Amino acid sequence: MRQLIRYFVSLGAAGLVAMGVLDSSFLFLPTGNDLLLIVLTARHHQSVVSYVIAAAFGSMLGILLLDTVSRKIGEQGLTKVISPKRLEYVKGKIKSRGAIMLVAAALSPPPFPFTAIVAAASAFQYPRFRLLGVMLAGRLVRFSIEGYVAIRFGRSIIAFMRLAEFRWGIGVFAAVCVAGSVVSVMKWVRAAKAGPRRGARSAA
Repeated sequence: MRQLIRYFVSLGAAGLVAMGVLDSSFLFLPTGNDLLLIVLTARHHQSVVSYVIAAAFGSMLGILLLDTVSRKIGEQGLTKVISPKRLEYVKGKIKSRGAIMLVAAALSPPPFPFTAIVAAASAFQYPRFRLLGVMLAGRLVRFSIEGYVAIRFGRSIIAFMRLAEFRWGIGVFAAVCVAGSVVSVMKWVRAAKAGPRRGARSAA
Protein backbone atom coordinates (compact mmCIF):
# COMPACT_ATOMS: atom_id res chain seq x y z
CA MET A 1 0.00 0.00 0.00
CA ARG A 2 2.89 2.35 0.73
CA GLN A 3 4.13 1.67 -2.79
CA LEU A 4 0.75 2.71 -4.19
CA ILE A 5 0.83 5.95 -2.18
CA ARG A 6 4.37 6.63 -3.31
CA TYR A 7 3.28 6.05 -6.88
CA PHE A 8 0.60 8.74 -6.68
CA VAL A 9 3.09 11.09 -5.01
CA SER A 10 5.63 10.42 -7.76
CA LEU A 11 3.08 11.47 -10.39
CA GLY A 12 2.90 14.97 -8.93
CA ALA A 13 0.10 17.07 -10.42
CA ALA A 14 -1.02 14.16 -12.62
CA GLY A 15 -1.50 12.08 -9.48
CA LEU A 16 -3.75 14.78 -8.06
CA VAL A 17 -5.88 14.72 -11.22
CA ALA A 18 -6.20 10.92 -11.06
CA MET A 19 -6.93 10.90 -7.33
CA GLY A 20 -9.44 13.71 -7.79
CA VAL A 21 -11.41 11.72 -10.35
CA LEU A 22 -11.51 8.68 -8.07
CA ASP A 23 -12.19 10.63 -4.89
CA SER A 24 -15.08 12.68 -6.30
CA SER A 25 -16.90 9.95 -8.22
CA PHE A 26 -17.81 6.42 -7.16
CA LEU A 27 -14.96 5.20 -4.95
CA PHE A 28 -14.67 5.53 -1.19
CA LEU A 29 -11.54 7.65 -0.70
CA PRO A 30 -12.39 10.25 1.97
CA THR A 31 -9.76 13.02 2.11
CA GLY A 32 -7.56 11.08 -0.35
CA ASN A 33 -7.00 14.05 -2.63
CA ASP A 34 -6.60 16.40 0.33
CA LEU A 35 -3.84 14.30 1.87
CA LEU A 36 -2.03 13.95 -1.45
CA LEU A 37 -2.19 17.72 -2.03
CA ILE A 38 -0.80 18.43 1.44
CA VAL A 39 2.02 15.92 1.04
CA LEU A 40 3.06 17.24 -2.37
CA THR A 41 2.84 20.89 -1.33
CA ALA A 42 4.75 20.26 1.89
CA ARG A 43 7.61 18.89 -0.24
CA HIS A 44 7.43 21.38 -3.12
CA HIS A 45 6.08 24.75 -1.97
CA GLN A 46 6.79 26.43 -5.29
CA SER A 47 4.30 24.17 -7.09
CA VAL A 48 1.32 24.90 -4.85
CA VAL A 49 -0.65 26.76 -7.56
CA SER A 50 -0.33 23.94 -10.07
CA TYR A 51 -1.22 21.40 -7.37
CA VAL A 52 -4.36 23.30 -6.38
CA ILE A 53 -5.47 23.61 -10.01
CA ALA A 54 -4.73 19.92 -10.71
CA ALA A 55 -6.65 18.79 -7.63
CA ALA A 56 -9.63 20.97 -8.56
CA PHE A 57 -9.56 19.81 -12.19
CA GLY A 58 -9.46 16.13 -11.21
CA SER A 59 -12.26 16.65 -8.72
CA MET A 60 -14.39 18.35 -11.37
CA LEU A 61 -13.89 15.43 -13.77
CA GLY A 62 -15.03 13.06 -11.03
CA ILE A 63 -18.05 15.24 -10.24
CA LEU A 64 -18.97 15.41 -13.93
CA LEU A 65 -18.84 11.61 -14.14
CA LEU A 66 -20.98 11.30 -11.00
CA ASP A 67 -23.38 13.92 -12.36
CA THR A 68 -23.77 12.15 -15.72
CA VAL A 69 -24.59 8.78 -14.17
CA SER A 70 -26.90 10.26 -11.52
CA ARG A 71 -28.93 12.16 -14.12
CA LYS A 72 -29.31 8.97 -16.13
CA ILE A 73 -30.51 6.73 -13.30
CA GLY A 74 -32.63 9.44 -11.66
CA GLU A 75 -34.30 9.32 -8.27
CA GLN A 76 -35.52 5.75 -8.76
CA GLY A 77 -32.05 4.41 -9.43
CA LEU A 78 -30.47 6.50 -6.69
CA THR A 79 -32.46 4.62 -4.06
CA LYS A 80 -30.17 1.67 -4.81
CA VAL A 81 -27.20 3.74 -3.63
CA ILE A 82 -28.65 6.04 -0.97
CA SER A 83 -31.22 5.04 1.62
CA PRO A 84 -34.72 6.38 0.78
CA LYS A 85 -34.87 8.24 4.10
CA ARG A 86 -31.60 10.08 3.53
CA LEU A 87 -32.50 10.69 -0.10
CA GLU A 88 -35.81 12.31 0.89
CA TYR A 89 -33.99 14.52 3.41
CA VAL A 90 -31.37 15.58 0.85
CA LYS A 91 -34.10 16.20 -1.74
CA GLY A 92 -35.77 18.71 0.56
CA LYS A 93 -32.49 20.51 1.23
CA ILE A 94 -31.60 20.66 -2.46
CA LYS A 95 -34.97 22.13 -3.37
CA SER A 96 -34.93 24.76 -0.61
CA ARG A 97 -31.26 25.79 -0.68
CA GLY A 98 -29.41 23.84 -3.33
CA ALA A 99 -26.47 26.20 -3.82
CA ILE A 100 -25.75 26.36 -0.07
CA MET A 101 -25.76 22.57 0.22
CA LEU A 102 -23.40 22.24 -2.74
CA VAL A 103 -20.99 24.81 -1.33
CA ALA A 104 -21.02 22.96 1.99
CA ALA A 105 -20.34 19.68 0.16
CA ALA A 106 -17.40 21.22 -1.70
CA LEU A 107 -15.83 22.70 1.43
CA SER A 108 -16.62 20.20 4.18
CA PRO A 109 -14.50 17.14 5.03
CA PRO A 110 -15.98 13.71 5.83
CA PRO A 111 -18.37 12.66 7.29
CA PHE A 112 -20.30 15.30 5.33
CA PRO A 113 -22.23 13.31 2.66
CA PHE A 114 -20.48 14.76 -0.41
CA THR A 115 -21.45 12.01 -2.86
CA ALA A 116 -25.05 11.92 -1.66
CA ILE A 117 -25.47 15.69 -2.09
CA VAL A 118 -23.95 15.84 -5.57
CA ALA A 119 -25.69 12.69 -6.80
CA ALA A 120 -29.05 13.82 -5.45
CA ALA A 121 -28.74 17.30 -6.99
CA SER A 122 -27.99 15.71 -10.34
CA ALA A 123 -30.74 13.11 -10.11
CA PHE A 124 -33.24 15.86 -9.29
CA GLN A 125 -32.03 17.72 -12.40
CA TYR A 126 -30.31 20.64 -10.67
CA PRO A 127 -28.84 22.77 -13.51
CA ARG A 128 -25.56 21.13 -14.53
CA PHE A 129 -23.51 24.24 -15.26
CA ARG A 130 -24.63 25.86 -12.03
CA LEU A 131 -23.71 22.73 -10.10
CA LEU A 132 -20.26 22.52 -11.70
CA GLY A 133 -19.62 26.23 -11.19
CA VAL A 134 -20.50 26.12 -7.50
CA MET A 135 -18.45 22.98 -6.92
CA LEU A 136 -15.42 24.39 -8.78
CA ALA A 137 -15.44 27.55 -6.68
CA GLY A 138 -15.76 25.56 -3.47
CA ARG A 139 -13.03 23.11 -4.39
CA LEU A 140 -10.60 25.90 -5.32
CA VAL A 141 -11.16 27.54 -1.95
CA ARG A 142 -10.76 24.27 -0.07
CA PHE A 143 -7.58 23.20 -1.86
CA SER A 144 -6.08 26.70 -1.58
CA ILE A 145 -6.54 26.62 2.19
CA GLU A 146 -4.93 23.18 2.36
CA GLY A 147 -2.05 24.41 0.22
CA TYR A 148 -1.45 27.30 2.62
CA VAL A 149 -1.52 24.94 5.61
CA ALA A 150 0.98 22.63 3.90
CA ILE A 151 3.36 25.53 3.25
CA ARG A 152 2.96 26.97 6.74
CA PHE A 153 3.46 23.67 8.57
CA GLY A 154 5.30 21.67 5.91
CA ARG A 155 8.24 20.54 8.05
CA SER A 156 5.99 19.37 10.88
CA ILE A 157 3.78 17.50 8.44
CA ILE A 158 6.72 15.68 6.85
CA ALA A 159 8.12 14.79 10.28
CA PHE A 160 4.74 13.43 11.36
CA MET A 161 4.48 11.34 8.19
CA ARG A 162 7.71 9.58 9.06
CA LEU A 163 6.32 8.24 12.34
CA ALA A 164 5.57 4.52 12.47
CA GLU A 165 2.13 5.26 13.93
CA PHE A 166 1.24 7.37 10.91
CA ARG A 167 2.30 4.62 8.51
CA TRP A 168 0.22 2.06 10.35
CA GLY A 169 -2.71 4.46 10.36
CA ILE A 170 -2.42 4.98 6.62
CA GLY A 171 -2.39 1.21 6.12
CA VAL A 172 -5.61 0.77 8.10
CA PHE A 173 -7.17 3.76 6.34
CA ALA A 174 -6.26 2.32 2.94
CA ALA A 175 -7.80 -1.05 3.83
CA VAL A 176 -11.04 0.69 4.83
CA CYS A 177 -11.00 2.64 1.56
CA VAL A 178 -10.60 -0.53 -0.49
CA ALA A 179 -13.50 -2.25 1.29
CA GLY A 180 -15.66 0.86 1.06
CA SER A 181 -14.86 1.31 -2.63
CA VAL A 182 -15.89 -2.27 -3.45
CA VAL A 183 -19.24 -1.75 -1.71
CA SER A 184 -19.72 1.64 -3.39
CA VAL A 185 -19.01 0.33 -6.89
CA MET A 186 -21.37 -2.61 -6.36
CA LYS A 187 -24.17 -0.22 -5.34
CA TRP A 188 -23.65 2.02 -8.36
CA VAL A 189 -23.58 -0.95 -10.74
CA ARG A 190 -26.85 -2.17 -9.24
CA ALA A 191 -28.32 1.33 -9.61
CA ALA A 192 -27.26 1.50 -13.27
CA LYS A 193 -28.96 -1.83 -13.93
CA ALA A 194 -32.18 -0.50 -12.39
CA GLY A 195 -32.88 1.32 -15.65
CA PRO A 196 -33.21 4.90 -16.86
CA ARG A 197 -34.69 7.64 -14.72
CA ARG A 198 -38.44 7.90 -14.42
CA GLY A 199 -40.40 11.06 -14.08
CA ALA A 200 -37.47 13.24 -13.09
CA ARG A 201 -38.40 16.87 -12.55
CA SER A 202 -36.27 19.98 -12.66
CA ALA A 203 -34.94 21.28 -9.36
CA ALA A 204 -33.68 24.58 -10.77
